[in-house]
Amino acid sequence: MNASDRTPADLLRSALAADPARPLVTFYDDATGERVELSVATFANWVAKTSNLLQDGLSAEPGDRLALLLPAHWQTAVWLLSCSSVGVVADVGGDPAAADLVVSGPDTLDAARACSGERIALALRPLGGRFPQAPEGFADYAVEVPGQGDRFTPYVPVDADAPALAVGGVEFTGAQLVERARADAAELGLAPGSRLLSGHGYASWEGLSAGLYAPLASGGSVVLCRNLDRLPAQDLEKRMGSERVTGTAV
Repeated sequence: MNASDRTPADLLRSALAADPARPLVTFYDDATGERVELSVATFANWVAKTSNLLQDGLSAEPGDRLALLLPAHWQTAVWLLSCSSVGVVADVGGDPAAADLVVSGPDTLDAARACSGERIALALRPLGGRFPQAPEGFADYAVEVPGQGDRFTPYVPVDADAPALAVGGVEFTGAQLVERARADAAELGLAPGSRLLSGHGYASWEGLSAGLYAPLASGGSVVLCRNLDRLPAQDLEKRMGSERVTGTAV
């Protein structure tokens, strides 16, 4: 990866330039049987569309705080990189009442209503499906994002030294996040082409790093498994083989 990259959005741009066709995020939900694989190019396209929604559709500006009330999921990874692209602080599991806007899954809608700003809801259905009917007081992400542009340019350049992520009571700038992700990648033995299987949630830095940032920082990819405790041990071994997993964080 490019040593000059200082934000997660920089890391994604470098990955796109290096090899857009390789897998970046392979997502499993072992409660539903869902499997989704996103190449770098496909993931970057989702990030661009979501960033345009965030900047233009929701009028978000650098420094705004977004309460991200989503589980470990490929769409959560998209939102994390979109926040970085716009300069919005992604507050994972943050207080919606203290946020400028909120992004919620189906299980946290009541809590998300405490946000007085823009509210987006994700159904988290297979293939990015929409709600049968949008929850009252929310825009449905699956309805809003398809029409957004496939290329994104921030109105204001993102400051790598500004806050970018808050999780578990700790706040990181973009540059600090990238530095720590690279250190974690080294500890995990990740290198270009590595495939890390992660069963961690996204409620901690460790889960976010293993489930997105460290593989991205190393030129590797992640097999992100939600509800992994429901998968029998013998099936986990089969998955590791079929997905060519080179390391685990479970």
